[in-house]
Amino acid sequence: MVWHCGPHRFDVAARPLVLGIVNVTPDSFSDGGLHATTEAAVAHALKLASEGTDLLDIGGESTRPGATPVSIDDELDRVVPVIRAVRSQCPVPISIDTRNAAVAEEALKAGACIINDVSGFRDPTMIRVAAGTDAGLIAMHLRGDPTTMQIDPNYDDVVTEIGKYFDGCISTLISAGIDRNRIALDPGIGFGKTLDHTLQQLARLGDYGRFGLPICLGASRKGFLGQITGRARNERLAGTLAVNCFALAKHTAHIFRVHDVAEMRDAVLLWRAIRDQHVSTIIATALPPPRHSEARP
Repeated sequence: MVWHCGPHRFDVAARPLVLGIVNVTPDSFSDGGLHATTEAAVAHALKLASEGTDLLDIGGESTRPGATPVSIDDELDRVVPVIRAVRSQCPVPISIDTRNAAVAEEALKAGACIINDVSGFRDPTMIRVAAGTDAGLIAMHLRGDPTTMQIDPNYDDVVTEIGKYFDGCISTLISAGIDRNRIALDPGIGFGKTLDHTLQQLARLGDYGRFGLPICLGASRKGFLGQITGRARNERLAGTLAVNCFALAKHTAHIFRVHDVAEMRDAVLLWRAIRDQHVSTIIATALPPPRHSEARP
């Protein structure tokens, strides 16, 4: 299963990826305001790169439940300078986390090679932007939008219904001329789902394997972890790792979007060593973090 993202090739079945979060926002649910300036965001991105992240996910609009949308100009002002600065200093591939086609287009020009769209490419303009590039795509399931998604979310069978949503999304993207090997799917943990819905999704994450596409899992510090453990947002590392390692062990996710890169990288490294049972696996990926190339097997 090789995911094509511009000049990059990621064999995500053999080597799961860590996608490090860089929120250039004042109001993201976990770290809002910590990296809201260009300088702080660039410094954080370079820190995540030094910790061994495979990808950087840079976003300028919070999509937490109830978040207020920002203007396209504000979003551009937040993310484009960061992408340019990071791109000039660091070879780690960059994903732009946005729902807006204009932002995606400018981010790709600035050096991003992945579009991470939480609205699942519902906007025809976003599809046209994606079709005019060779960028990798992450299509997430989201019912409604961040202002409405947690108002009485209801499903007869959450996994089956999201699977049907992905059927339509994939068909639309391919019909627009987008190669299937550029597409990854994100079931949208915590986006328009209750705790029960989330646990059903995680238990049956393997059902999405029928698509033969990379699955991106964004469970990091999410609210459901606090509902179960009682932990505050900055105390949910253990819960995040438990969920992600469950998915690793079940081979049901391939891209892990996280705030805590060093710890997740270690988890992937140990999982690969146990899976492959070769000392060379440990040696090949030991510190310092692996370098990134324009084409990686």
